[in-house]
Amino acid sequence: MSKRPLRILVIKLGAFGDFFLAQTTFAAIRRHHAGDWLTLLTLPSLAPLARMSGLFDEVLEDPRDRSLSAYLAIRRALRAQRFDRVYDLQAQTRTDLYHRLLFPGPWPEWSGTARGASHPDRYEGRRKVPVRDRYVRQLAPFGIMPDETPDLSWLDADIAKFGLPERFALLVPGSSPGRPDKRWPARRYAEVAAALAGRGIVPAVIGTGSERDLARVIAETCPQAVDLTDRTSVPELGGLARRAWGAVGNDTGPTHLIAAVGCPTVVVFSDASKPIHSTGPRVLIHHRPDFADIDSAGVVEALDRARDKGGA
Repeated sequence: MSKRPLRILVIKLGAFGDFFLAQTTFAAIRRHHAGDWLTLLTLPSLAPLARMSGLFDEVLEDPRDRSLSAYLAIRRALRAQRFDRVYDLQAQTRTDLYHRLLFPGPWPEWSGTARGASHPDRYEGRRKVPVRDRYVRQLAPFGIMPDETPDLSWLDADIAKFGLPERFALLVPGSSPGRPDKRWPARRYAEVAAALAGRGIVPAVIGTGSERDLARVIAETCPQAVDLTDRTSVPELGGLARRAWGAVGNDTGPTHLIAAVGCPTVVVFSDASKPIHSTGPRVLIHHRPDFADIDSAGVVEALDRARDKGGA
């Protein structure tokens, strides 16, 4: 008699960049559960990407509403699915609560930080560990090992409409609106843009509509720069990253996506955020305690070294 497929839930709400930092872990869980039914619980904004990836049989959406009705809806959904095992990769107060919402049981196997989890992953300094290392430790009891770098071959699009030359580089001078402290000064990006243009590489500035002012600062110093702010879908950003000469960006979601695709990327960090989170075969973290100590020449030199990783 054949064994029934297991029903497995992965929880990853997080932000845009966190979704791409978790890609190797998603893929490793998929391999481990190749014959099982695999569901992802994520944010509505990330659900289309999760479906596009082809890694999940089902994608559930959690709007992270704090109302009682929203929590009851999550409880109904989790109980109705009767999951055999849950990998809580978010592992924060909200998702710890989801474990308690299953009262009075039965409870699935649960990997995460929730009290009462069958496979607890609580330890001092958990949030100070690089993302992949954290997941490696969490999943080790199940024999699941994430790869070093993700396979994002599914994330691509035609970029012909942007009219870029063969040699172009991506600049990501913005960050989430609530974290302007993560931004290396736009004038420094302008200097990087001018240095790249001097080599015959066209700088293309990526960002949201609210970051057009940053693109304008860069263009004032480097007229060759192309403003792509608020013009790229996520698949198009993947297509640009796949074909770019290189990229420089802050600790923000689009930068992590670009690096994960495999573009030679320099991620600029100060002590405003932990310089431990980025993934990709040709990514370099350029960190100084204070952005004032990071000059453009050093970043351009780091970009050359990132291009040397794994071939030119």
